[in-house]
Amino acid sequence: MADNAAPLKLFEKKERIFPKRVWGKFRQLKWIAMIVLLGIYYLAPFLRWDRGEHAPDQAILIDMSAQRAYFFFIEIWPQEIYYITGILVAAAIGLFMVTSLFGRVWCGYGCPQTVWTDLFVWVERIIQGDRAKRAKLYKASWSLEKLWKLGLTHFIWIIIGLFTGGAWVFYFNDAPTLIEQIIHFDVPMAVLTWIIALTFSTYIMAGFAREQVCTYMCPYARFQSAMFDKSTLIISYDDDRGEKRGKHKKGDSWEGRGHCIDCTACVQVCPMGIDIRDGLQMECIACGLCIDACDDIMEKIDLPKGLIRYDTTENKENRLKGWAERVTLMRPRTFYYGIVLLLVCGAIAYGLTHRSESELHVLHDRNPLFVKLADGEIRNGYDIKVLNKTHEDMTFKLEARGIEGLSIRVQGTGNLSPDALPVFADSIGHFRVFVTAPKQEKVRENIIFTATEVGNTRNGEPVHTRYESTFVSDRK
Repeated sequence: MADNAAPLKLFEKKERIFPKRVWGKFRQLKWIAMIVLLGIYYLAPFLRWDRGEHAPDQAILIDMSAQRAYFFFIEIWPQEIYYITGILVAAAIGLFMVTSLFGRVWCGYGCPQTVWTDLFVWVERIIQGDRAKRAKLYKASWSLEKLWKLGLTHFIWIIIGLFTGGAWVFYFNDAPTLIEQIIHFDVPMAVLTWIIALTFSTYIMAGFAREQVCTYMCPYARFQSAMFDKSTLIISYDDDRGEKRGKHKKGDSWEGRGHCIDCTACVQVCPMGIDIRDGLQMECIACGLCIDACDDIMEKIDLPKGLIRYDTTENKENRLKGWAERVTLMRPRTFYYGIVLLLVCGAIAYGLTHRSESELHVLHDRNPLFVKLADGEIRNGYDIKVLNKTHEDMTFKLEARGIEGLSIRVQGTGNLSPDALPVFADSIGHFRVFVTAPKQEKVRENIIFTATEVGNTRNGEPVHTRYESTFVSDRK
């Protein structure tokens, strides 16, 4: 082999995609989705929700220091992480259900990667021009024009990324307070680090990675087809009507040929750079821009729209058989998804509406398990935590039952009584408790601790929470 032989190329170089501007109902829908979703993202941290004197009034807040998550009227403690799990499961099932009905529409309209990439492409188009001008500028040698256009484009991208990162940290901090800190250049280092990291991740993902995120990084592209069936609405090219494709001149007959004039308008507007005429592909994000582009061409050459459209495999088979077309939304797959979604949402709703405002947790001493007192009685030690999930200071009465003749004592400074244990609002009370009882026949006996809210009733009954533990006695 010659020394000057060209190196073997295993992969083709990735060509940058410059989507062409298009207008139509799906492009309008994408703009509406972008404005609504970005509006929610940027404005939601500034919504207020009155929770009382001892709680933050930000409607959506994940308070890492206090270990709380607030979502309007919902307050989630670390011990209730299963609610977050339930919400994520419900979101996943909902996504599967929508995919089985309408294909990959989440990717085309709601995915953050799509929304910010659309915004970045819009900025790129405003400064550099449409598809041909952007491609020409990209390939051109460096000049003053290229320098200032690319420089301004990237500067605005970074500003958008900065607003993105800044808005994200608002969900973890009080938004008005953080804005004041930013204005006075007094931002905590941890917050500043997150802002910088999110700024440049947005800049890289939406400015450079773009379609590669959807194709190679996102796992959804790999398993989406598992949720499709013959009745799933997907973007399809009608090859029965379009083929045989070919160039067309005004006045030429359409007889013996298809309606596709091979203008490649559908390819030029695709943000993923694919040709939908080759069939459904993993990269397709179901944004519908190819439909807008094709409908525009069909209108110009006086042909019916819909050469590229949302369609189902079932309808294609029905047309071949001469049967009527139909869209079937309720079918076994979507029915099962709907049932599971209702069950998960129902379980979350039941848990939230029946959650206790207090919790009791008991940890028995491990070393020693018990202490034998001089009078022959046995003493066990416990670490007890009482959670007060309300925003008012509360008092609890602590009792222990299960063994005859037991007594309970709370260790601590002052005159702490088990009949009046104070727990501050939205906090956890830690207490060291000793239970003393006569020696038992069994080495281990079950006892039940009860924490009753003093002065608080529900439906005329005392509000209390229980915890079952063990009392360990001497073997002899």
